[in-house]
Amino acid sequence: MLRSTTTWILVGKRLGIAFLTLIIVSFAVFFATEMLPGDVAQILLGQAATPEAVAGLREAMGLDEPALQRFLGWLAGLATGDMGRSYVNGIDVAELLGGRLQNSLRLAGIVTAICVPVALTLGIVAAMYRGSWLDRAVSVATISVISVPEFMVATLAVLVFAVWLDWLPALSYGVNVDSIGAMLRAYAMPVITLSFVVSAQMIRMTRAAVIETIETPYVEMALLKGASRQRMVLVHALPNALGPIANAVALSLSYLVGGVIIVETVFNYPGVAKLMVDAVSTRDLPLIQSCAMVFCVSYLTLITLADMVAILSNPRLRQ
Repeated sequence: MLRSTTTWILVGKRLGIAFLTLIIVSFAVFFATEMLPGDVAQILLGQAATPEAVAGLREAMGLDEPALQRFLGWLAGLATGDMGRSYVNGIDVAELLGGRLQNSLRLAGIVTAICVPVALTLGIVAAMYRGSWLDRAVSVATISVISVPEFMVATLAVLVFAVWLDWLPALSYGVNVDSIGAMLRAYAMPVITLSFVVSAQMIRMTRAAVIETIETPYVEMALLKGASRQRMVLVHALPNALGPIANAVALSLSYLVGGVIIVETVFNYPGVAKLMVDAVSTRDLPLIQSCAMVFCVSYLTLITLADMVAILSNPRLRQ
C-alpha cells in the first residue's frame, strides 16, 4: 500500500512539473512572438495606410492593451479552448488548426508505426550481439544517418525517388489520395525522410539502454548460471530496461516536433508546421502562438508519459 501511494505521489509530481513547464513555455511563446519585428496592423493595411487607420485597427484588435493583460486573456482563452481569431483572414484559429492537425497526426502516426518496431528490434539485437558485425553495421548506419541534417535527407530523397527514378511525387500537397496506392505515394517522401532520422536516434538510444542493463550484476549472474544470450536479454535485461527504452522512444519521437517543420516545408505537406511557417510570413500572431503551443504540448506529453512509464516499471525510481 505504501509503495502504491509513493508511486502515485511521484506520478502526481511529474504531472505538476509538466503543468508548470507548460505555463512557463506559454509565457515564453507569447512574448517571443510579441518581439517579432513589424507592426501587424501596418502589415495588414499596407504601407499606404494613414497613422489614424493603423491606430484604429490596433485598438480594434486589442493590440493597444498592455502585453501582460493580453497574455492573461490569451492564456484564459486557451484554457477554455478559445485560441482566438486569425489576424489575416478572421477565421477561428481552432478551425484553421483542425484539418492541419489531423494531417500532422496522421503523418506522425505512420512514422511511429514504422519506426518503433523496426528501431526497437534493431537496437535490442545490436545490444544482444554487441561487438559483432551486425552491431558494427547498425552502428555505422545510424551514425551516418544522424550526421546528415534532415533537410539534406529530404533533398536526397527528392533527387533519388522523384527526379532520377521518377517513382514518387516530389510534393505531397494536392496529390489525389482516393486509393491506397495513391495514399502511399502521397506519404512516401515525408515518411521516408522522417523515418530515417527518427529510427537512427531510437536505435542508438535503445542499444545503449539495453547494454547498460546487461552490464548490471544480476544480469551477469544469470549469464554465469548458464542462461543463453537471448534469455539473458529478453527475460532478465529487457524488463528492467523498459524505463530507459520508453525515454528513448519518447525523445526520438519528440524529434518529430521539430523535424516535421522542415519536412512539411520541403514537401509542401499541409500540416501544422507548414501552417506555422505561413503564419510567420504574415505575422499572424494568434496562429503562430497556437501552433507553437501544439508543438510544446506534444513534446511535454511524450516526455511526461516516458517519465511515468519509467516510474511504474522501475521500483528503484520509487525509493
